[in-house]
Amino acid sequence: MKHYRYFALIFLMGFSFSCQEDTEKQEEIPAESFRNEVAATEVRVAKAETKSFDYLINATGKLEAAAQVKAVIEQPGYLIELPIREGQSVTKGQVIAKLDPTEAEIRLQKAQIALQNAQASFENDKLGFSRDFASGDEERKTFLEQQLKAKNGVFLAEIELKEAQLNLERCEVKAPISGKVADLHFKMGSLISSNAELCEILSTNNLELRVKVLESDIGLISINQKSEVYPVSNTQEALEGRVIAINPKVDENGLVEVAIRLTSSQNLLPGMNARAIIRAPQSNSLVVPKDAVVYRSGRAVVFTIEDNESRWNYVEVGKDNGQEIEILDGITSGSTVITTNNLQLAHQAPVQIVSE
Repeated sequence: MKHYRYFALIFLMGFSFSCQEDTEKQEEIPAESFRNEVAATEVRVAKAETKSFDYLINATGKLEAAAQVKAVIEQPGYLIELPIREGQSVTKGQVIAKLDPTEAEIRLQKAQIALQNAQASFENDKLGFSRDFASGDEERKTFLEQQLKAKNGVFLAEIELKEAQLNLERCEVKAPISGKVADLHFKMGSLISSNAELCEILSTNNLELRVKVLESDIGLISINQKSEVYPVSNTQEALEGRVIAINPKVDENGLVEVAIRLTSSQNLLPGMNARAIIRAPQSNSLVVPKDAVVYRSGRAVVFTIEDNESRWNYVEVGKDNGQEIEILDGITSGSTVITTNNLQLAHQAPVQIVSE
């Protein structure tokens, strides 16, 4: 029994020594050999460059007519002619409606007769001052003439005649601007009160887009700055626009209104929704492709390449335009940055650069 215990002890000591040697051998294997056994990650790369790039400010809004004027009927009457319809194009000064002129014509005739009577009375009284009018004193003749005209109501009759002529002219409603008819409120034969709104004329050849921009971006926008406008009806084709106005007031949401004039309004209507991209050129910025930036634990990371291995770099990012992003700190210009397969990449992982 003792011999059995002796041999068991020797066996256990030998087994323990053998395991210890195996462990020491495993620990002596260099880490480099493990990296060599891991397949290199295939990546595409780009260069970090210091250059000018366009920062894109995105905003949405509604299209508006550059000019939008109400056509108003200034006096009451029956609408006897209405040669327009909604959507019809009209030119400035074109007659777009007519009221029954009968009453206005009668008033005009009365005003003409009243003026004739007043002038006749003036001429009759003037005969009593024939000597004064025959004299060479021009100043006295002018004074007497003004007095006699005022006495006989000539001045008042002249004003009433002009008023009657104006009322007759107002029986014709004319387009205040060139554009398209919108919101027509009456039909032919309607009895209309004074100062009633007939319709609205929209200058659809000149459209504007009003958008709200963050106050932090407003310093990058200036008058006549280039913009691209994408209507909801056609999100693929960009229309050119220019900034024409910047509201000098920030609203309660920290936004500033910017007006953009479109150079073309083909197939567009006021009220349509549209998206604007205002280009704000930035000079001498260090930029990388946007795909080069990944986020780890909420921090921006860019992987560079050194000796065929990835290098982890925390970076501070600035503005981006959807394709490129500005790097404020963390890497230097000319660095080779990884743009693909970098989401799960580790520090000092072997990589292999592949072409497109």
